[in-house]
Amino acid sequence: LVIPFSNEWINNGLFIISYLVVGFEILKKAVRNIFRGKVFDENFLMAVATIGAFAIGEFPEAVAVMLFYQVGELFQSYAVDKSRKSIASLMDIRPDYANIEKDGKVEKVDPDEVKIGDIIIVKTGEKIPLDGVIIEGRSSLDTMALTRVVKTEDEVLSGCINKDGLLKIRVTKEFGESTVSRILDLVENASSKKSKSENFITKFAKYYTPTVVIIAVLLAFIPPIILKDFSTFSVWLYRALSFLVVSCPCALVISIPLSFFGGIGGASKMGILIKGSNYLEALANTETVVFDKTGTLTEGIFEVQDIYAEGIEKDELLRIVAHAENYSNHPIAKSVKKAYNKEIDEKIIKNPQELSGKGIWAKIDEKDILVGNEKLMLEEKIDFKKCDEVGTILYVAIDKKYVGYVLIADKIKQDSSKTIRELKAMNIKETVMLTGDKKEVGEYVAKKLNMDKVYTELLPDGKVEKVEELLKQKSEKGKLVFVGDGINDAPVLTISDIGVAMGGLGSDAAIEAADIVIMTDETSKISKAINLSKKTMRIVRENIIFAIFVKIAVLVLTAFGASTMWEAVFADVGVSVIAIINALRMLNIKKFE
Repeated sequence: LVIPFSNEWINNGLFIISYLVVGFEILKKAVRNIFRGKVFDENFLMAVATIGAFAIGEFPEAVAVMLFYQVGELFQSYAVDKSRKSIASLMDIRPDYANIEKDGKVEKVDPDEVKIGDIIIVKTGEKIPLDGVIIEGRSSLDTMALTRVVKTEDEVLSGCINKDGLLKIRVTKEFGESTVSRILDLVENASSKKSKSENFITKFAKYYTPTVVIIAVLLAFIPPIILKDFSTFSVWLYRALSFLVVSCPCALVISIPLSFFGGIGGASKMGILIKGSNYLEALANTETVVFDKTGTLTEGIFEVQDIYAEGIEKDELLRIVAHAENYSNHPIAKSVKKAYNKEIDEKIIKNPQELSGKGIWAKIDEKDILVGNEKLMLEEKIDFKKCDEVGTILYVAIDKKYVGYVLIADKIKQDSSKTIRELKAMNIKETVMLTGDKKEVGEYVAKKLNMDKVYTELLPDGKVEKVEELLKQKSEKGKLVFVGDGINDAPVLTISDIGVAMGGLGSDAAIEAADIVIMTDETSKISKAINLSKKTMRIVRENIIFAIFVKIAVLVLTAFGASTMWEAVFADVGVSVIAIINALRMLNIKKFE
């Protein structure tokens, strides 16, 4: 028996060994999927094309195709891993432990073991492991984009970092129901809600792959039969195999979902949590943005905006009003006492009386004090100067003599004006504000922000009706985005095309009902999210057009014998790599900030 160990045999043997080293996993997947009924996928195409190349003696091409395909797969893994890490680094809010106080001792336990009512200790630099209420301590919390000062009786959310000071917190939610757990679940499941583009590509690949396999078979057998020259069969088989390599839809199947995944990751870096790529895609078609007023465009906290005094100092006027309002728990009274920010001397207050719907009478420093609205001043026949400012006005009289007023109003957020300007610059068709406030208050805020429309004195069901009207008025492709604080706006968030919860991390209703949750109180994140969605869709379109154009061009050239398997490798792996690199641009959020 003579075994011919020629150079060709050795070379071919090395090619086969190399092929099995780089392609064994692909071959195994192809066989496994065939038995599972999933025949026509990229693994099947690579297996058929490369085994066919071996059959016609094109050993170098067979190994090269498999090698470059694996390089493409490596790029894909790297891209997905980088995208996942970008989200993971943002969402590095999962606590590793909780310091629980038991019998005067502090123990480290798993957050899952902590129960409602337990007292936990959070030291400087530690993450707050569970939602709760501070019972002792004062500190600043890093809530990703904002620093918030907290003190006793303030509610705190898991995931925030304690910057300074020791906090004792009574737990109000178990770990599974806490804010950090809900947000992590939201991000992890974001990929389950596919966009129209992703669904299209999935369906496209389902029908496209078997179609090109049939065309490749016809390309291998029909021309030799028609030409009646079976000596050219190997030539046409080579073209058919190259055709199969080119036709692999990897560039589209990989890069489009990756573009959306990158978009969701980029948004997460900015503190914008998008529940699915379908919402990211819809944002690009935003036509109308509807805002709730209180807590969204305004702070939702009543504050003293102005003090006008006649015949006395402003500080003295504020002192008198704070003492008169001392026994009231009304938000207006609280805002006055907060502005005064000094200890109330209750000894000087005598016989305080609340005058229903009008104000308060009290004797302070042995003087008759009246603090109230315009109706009270008219009823007591006090000559006063009417204030034309928008807000709640507390007129003040001492011994029946007018001495000034205190203006209290809900403060407009710093970036609300910027948000509306940016939306108008992006050619958003209409900006609308809904509020339950009085007409003059709502119109004042809307005018100051330069909004297109405002609807005032609305009850919750009235807001739903207005949004339903606006939904009917928009174009068929246009989307309506509703932005609310997520506490009382769940019905409106649900019926809108896209519901956005502002600063809604503390609200279960926000996380459940909203499609997008903004982790801070910055309204300007709305325009950034829309800008990011448009960029995502632009990259998706670029990848689709580029991949299809190159593939069609090389498919035609291959069918006519004008390209080899090397061009086919570029049309498959090269296009995939370029598309993946293009998709990774979504992780560069500096252009959106």
